[in-house]
Amino acid sequence: MSDLHITKIAFGCDGFDDLRARLLPRIERGEPIVLTTRYKPKRFEELAGGSLYWISQHRFGLRQPLIGFEDIEGGRCGIVLAPTLIPVEPRPRRAHQGWRYLTAADAPRDIGENAADADAIPAALQAELATLGLL
Repeated sequence: MSDLHITKIAFGCDGFDDLRARLLPRIERGEPIVLTTRYKPKRFEELAGGSLYWISQHRFGLRQPLIGFEDIEGGRCGIVLAPTLIPVEPRPRRAHQGWRYLTAADAPRDIGENAADADAIPAALQAELATLGLL
């Protein structure tokens, strides 16, 4: 995994279930997901092997591995994502516009990374506890 990632707000989604539902048809077909942005990240080479971490309701919840970047007509950039969604610890995160860089040290860990996670608090409850500042 890369030492650098990016974050993005799941704009227009009521939560991560809504985001999953929105992306599910393309994921089921195995199609890469392309998000458009005005500018290619200046540190795009450092993002190789990284992920895009989704934020909704002021917290992390999912990530998608980055495949790469492509130029799109009109001078825009496409952020190409793998057709998979990986749940991550629902840590609080402030809202922002566009995307932002995220270092590996600051990135939330995947949920289900090891056998100990099988007995972990369910994601929805963990998110609620994080919202209340109890985690």
